[in-house]
Amino acid sequence: MPDHDTYQRLITLLDTTRTPYRLIDHEPDGTTDSVSTLRGHPASQAAKCIILRVKTDKKTTRHVLAVVPGDRRVDLDAVRTLFNARYVGFSDAATAERLAHAVPGTVLPFAFDPDLELVADPAVIARPQLYFNAARLDQSAAISGADYARLAQPRIEPIAAPEPGEAREATPS
Repeated sequence: MPDHDTYQRLITLLDTTRTPYRLIDHEPDGTTDSVSTLRGHPASQAAKCIILRVKTDKKTTRHVLAVVPGDRRVDLDAVRTLFNARYVGFSDAATAERLAHAVPGTVLPFAFDPDLELVADPAVIARPQLYFNAARLDQSAAISGADYARLAQPRIEPIAAPEPGEAREATPS
């Protein structure tokens, strides 16, 4: 089962690097808001992991794992600008599952596939505790945002849509 291999890879990474972590058993759920409730924390402390298809030109497609706080959305325009892309959209389920080595709802905030580029919003790294499904619908992991950044080594860029009421900085024209 692919998610079992990915789960074991996560646990091995955490154990071999002696990273402090906590596993949380819960009812099977892959939706950020409801699983955050099951785990007992605000959705803002969760890592929402979305696999995107980024077309930089007619012949070039890249795949990006975008990680944002659980109470935010991925800002597709920010990702488009970041990669100087013509198009950015959500990857189809089969491609996402193949690249993440996990079923939807269990995607880790780690890119274990060389064809998957990892970009995390700075707010994810800033979390004292970061929660995510551990490549399983019935178990999650919690680690610090700093440990996540050290282990995953994501490209850190502002890719989360603004929170309601939050204004983006204006860019000079």
